[in-house]
Amino acid sequence: MIQHIEHGEVHELRLDRPPVNALSSELFRALTAELRAAPARGARAIVLSGREGMFSAGLDVPQLLALDRPQLELAVATFFDALIALAESPLPVVAAITGHSPAGGAVLALCCDRRVMADGPFGIGLNEVRIGIAMPEIVALLLRRAVGPRLAEELCVTGRLLQPAEALAIGLIDEVAPEPVAAARAWCGHILQAPAQALAETRRRLRRDLVDLVRGQRDEDVRRLAEAWFEPELQRTLRELVARLKAK
Repeated sequence: MIQHIEHGEVHELRLDRPPVNALSSELFRALTAELRAAPARGARAIVLSGREGMFSAGLDVPQLLALDRPQLELAVATFFDALIALAESPLPVVAAITGHSPAGGAVLALCCDRRVMADGPFGIGLNEVRIGIAMPEIVALLLRRAVGPRLAEELCVTGRLLQPAEALAIGLIDEVAPEPVAAARAWCGHILQAPAQALAETRRRLRRDLVDLVRGQRDEDVRRLAEAWFEPELQRTLRELVARLKAK
């Protein structure tokens, strides 16, 4: 589910769950483990990438629909734990957004130090409201941290997906590149020229708010999502979504 590719001191963690890199509990646990193990493996920076044309299509809704409430709470908790691992990473993490990145894919990227997106007809954004899921507080605050309160409100309420140039213009991503993995590796190489201790301490100070955000809101968002998940309207909307996807 996670390919580990070493480029010298920069290690690439590639999401690899065909066909669309749907985010499952197993993938989140694997990602968290890889992030925690990276320093001991000799990594000094990490590139988080996906499949060509598809960074991630978001959470694995069919899998989640099969769970009872305790199982769902555990699954949602693994998602937030992966966000915590990204936020707390002692190593710089760059998201190489290799294609489409709606919903959960965009959320992972928002916890990285930098976001480089492939140049092409790809969409990125938070479209949860369009399928009937009220925006989790953690996700709304992550977006607000990136683009500011007014734009975050507009994007969360409309669920609009942005093309790379639009996302770059508002600060949702930091760079558009024909080869996002190569561009992400180049940025890592640039910042790793700084003395290691100064870089690590500066990141720790500047990302403290991000860590506090995802840690502080985790348990409440797990509870709220689990409560809302089994509401009849949301269940109906999600099952209709899965049926449409299967029909394609």
